[in-house]
Amino acid sequence: MTYEDYAVQLFEDGFVCSQAVFATFSNDLGLDKEYALKIGACFGSGMRKGEVCGACTGALMALGLKYGDDKARSNEACEKFLDEFKRVNGSYICNDLLGCDISTPDGVKEALDKNLFKEFCPKMVESATEIVKKIIF
Repeated sequence: MTYEDYAVQLFEDGFVCSQAVFATFSNDLGLDKEYALKIGACFGSGMRKGEVCGACTGALMALGLKYGDDKARSNEACEKFLDEFKRVNGSYICNDLLGCDISTPDGVKEALDKNLFKEFCPKMVESATEIVKKIIF
């Protein structure tokens, strides 16, 4: 199973986007998957407010785990990731990606009605995972 497939599977198994991406890389980077799932738990759906996409947040946690002991390298990895994610997907802001404001009940309803969390979000998990994989391996 590829890293991308594994991350999407975690997401489809009920973990939020940030958990799915971060946990996919955690064991390779020396952190137990269960800890990664706990750490990533509060970052899904743009921290529940439609801000930076949770898949991106999970990716940045993985990059921090890999490069966090070197500020220049971690900054470079962060910028490289966000620039590439935005280039590929148009934005790294959850509300912009989804096309609705999920910080509001009406926005969440719209996202649910359009089935975005099940059809669109897995694509963002896959994309974030693919970009991280290219950066760290």
